[in-house]
Amino acid sequence: MSALPPLISDLALILITAGVVTLLFKRLRQPLVLGYIVAGFLTSRHMPYTPSVSDADTVSVWADIGVVFLMFTLGLEFSFKRVISMGLKPVMAACIVIFAMMSLGSAAGHAFGWSRMDSLFLGGMLAMSSTTIIYKAFDDLGLRAQKFTGEVLSVLILEDILGILLMVVLSAMAVSRTFEGADLAASLLKLAFCLVLWFLVGIYLIPLFLRRVRRWMNSETMVVVAVGLCFLMVVVAVQMGYSAAFGAFMMGSILAETIEAETIGRLVAPLKDLFGAVFFVSVGMLVDPAVLVEYAVPIVVLTLVILVGQAVFGSGAFLLSGQPLPVAMQCGFSLSQIGEFAFIIASLGVSLGVTSSFLYPVVVAVSIITTFTTPYMIRAAQPASVWVGNHLPGTLRQAFGRHNGRNARHRALHAKPSPASELLRALGRQVAAYFTLSVAVIMLAFSVLLPLSRGVFGHWPGNAVCGLLTLCVAAPFLRAIVMRKNHSDAFRHLERKSTLSRAVVYLTVAVRFVIAVLPVYYVLDFLSPLRWWIHVIAAALIVLAMIASRLVKYVSIRLERTFRLNLNWREAAARAARRPHQPYAGRLLSRNVHIARLELPDASVWAGRTLAELDLGRRHGVMVAAVVRGSERLNIPDGQTRLFPADRLEVIGDDDSLRALADRMAAETLRPADGTPAREMHLRRFVVERGTPWAGQLVATSAIRERYRCMVVGLEDNAGTITLADATTRLDVGATVWAVGEAPDLARLMQSARIAPAHAPSAP
Repeated sequence: MSALPPLISDLALILITAGVVTLLFKRLRQPLVLGYIVAGFLTSRHMPYTPSVSDADTVSVWADIGVVFLMFTLGLEFSFKRVISMGLKPVMAACIVIFAMMSLGSAAGHAFGWSRMDSLFLGGMLAMSSTTIIYKAFDDLGLRAQKFTGEVLSVLILEDILGILLMVVLSAMAVSRTFEGADLAASLLKLAFCLVLWFLVGIYLIPLFLRRVRRWMNSETMVVVAVGLCFLMVVVAVQMGYSAAFGAFMMGSILAETIEAETIGRLVAPLKDLFGAVFFVSVGMLVDPAVLVEYAVPIVVLTLVILVGQAVFGSGAFLLSGQPLPVAMQCGFSLSQIGEFAFIIASLGVSLGVTSSFLYPVVVAVSIITTFTTPYMIRAAQPASVWVGNHLPGTLRQAFGRHNGRNARHRALHAKPSPASELLRALGRQVAAYFTLSVAVIMLAFSVLLPLSRGVFGHWPGNAVCGLLTLCVAAPFLRAIVMRKNHSDAFRHLERKSTLSRAVVYLTVAVRFVIAVLPVYYVLDFLSPLRWWIHVIAAALIVLAMIASRLVKYVSIRLERTFRLNLNWREAAARAARRPHQPYAGRLLSRNVHIARLELPDASVWAGRTLAELDLGRRHGVMVAAVVRGSERLNIPDGQTRLFPADRLEVIGDDDSLRALADRMAAETLRPADGTPAREMHLRRFVVERGTPWAGQLVATSAIRERYRCMVVGLEDNAGTITLADATTRLDVGATVWAVGEAPDLARLMQSARIAPAHAPSAP
């Protein structure tokens, strides 16, 4: 027999240990992430009393796969359009929190005398709050229906995308070992270029591909295709000098705009859970008790930095974003922990070899402590806000009051941009997108097509062929730079408004024309031996020819329509399924009430009852705006609407009323008492003996169903064949009967079929 590979035995040890420990943590109502970390410590070489993993390097490869799946599923829950629709205030809050916590973390690292790279990575780790831990705490405390949790969710989403960018910047700094502003700006510019290019190409190609092959897709092929696309982007990202996690996140965010996003997320979830468990176990394997004892003081200090820093700067960030003091402090106190993203940043530093070995276990210890303190910090937010409100000066109390925050949000919601600013923003987006595509076409042509054409046609003929094909492919993008938005309502309004406005819009056309000429000039100057001024004139004429070409115009419009169709594919499918976006939800946030979605439990006693019978409005002061049932949606239901298990109720109310409703909904369910055995059904076989009360009767007249709560399934003949029974089947003496029922009922039925012969009447 061949020897068992170490990977198999290591995985067996890891998964069995993780399974046992996480079951214990589940029983103790603690986050599973902590259970995985404890399991990793138990299977590491730092724990001499338990078996240890023999090949840590192979486990680290599996852990890297776990990071890929974690970031891929995170991207599936992310939406660029959702971030844009949030406005600037959540962005401002997230940026303030990250910058403040990075500064505090870096300052703490320098104060301990750690290296500059250790301090920089430490700041990045302390800046990222844990989405998993926060949501677990909200669920345990029953706070998911409250208004402030939506604000926390918005900032967490932005922190995730900013954390991805932070990882890219840290990687660039780690590789270059420099903090020069020019190098950092160049890295950010390259990152922006890759982001725009990947997003545009991905949104155009991937939904198009999924629509074409949809009829051949099932669960098996869907998960294979999705995971394949994920790892393809991982390879591309690594080849471009970025991390694998960044590539996985980008592919997830692209697939998030397709209608298959929810299906892919559901199919990939088991893979994420499995490999994610291995990743968190590998984190626990790095916990060294000797290091924790040696760095006990930094661990305590860093814990206080997170708790106090998030409480102060987090609350201040939400205050500056327009939230009232109570909501701002609830949000800030909720962010006071670090978790999975800190581990990912720490593993990045380890893989790059730029952080010290002690930093990883220190951060893990801080994460464990802050995880346990998270529920207490959330509970402390409300009394802390009362205390702060009572001790603030009158002017500050008025400035941070509820009324001021509500008015600020109201103004932000109803503020309408001017036509000029709206046009300039649209032009900026379109120029950036189409210029990026044009540059990408040129780069791809010069790196792939140019060597091939020179090898086939020779140097100068090859240059001509390459240049002609490159300009033909880039023509729709270059034309769109100049002509897009020139017939929009905002453009025409400004054109007719005044001479100055007309000059401004014409200036934008001229500037865009110059921007479109630049790539053409670069292609000509790179491939042609003529003078530069000839290239300038030729480039301008070529762009004018592109603008005049009807074919180029048609291709440009067709490409843009396809892109918009793909970008809005998921929303269009939701509208077709009668699940429209709720525009009133944003308006309600500017008042004291908001909308929350509550799901009716499967075993709810409310099932089958009408809204009038439940009387939710009078008892809880809430209004049911809609009932979502599968793909159907019942808007503005009346009192006669009946509820069914798994219905999702969109309910309008304030925090107190929604919390009371959620508590009542969770409490009023059909649950068996502790220790009650499950009422399982069993199948039994017995012979009808002489003297049985119902011997010789039909199934319909035997009263077996009514008297014994059992059902006759069929009769078995001598050959062992079972004939299904119906109401007219006769139960003769000696017949072999198959019956189904609960165990006690079957026992009574079988007892009645075996009456002693002495009690039976004599045979005729």
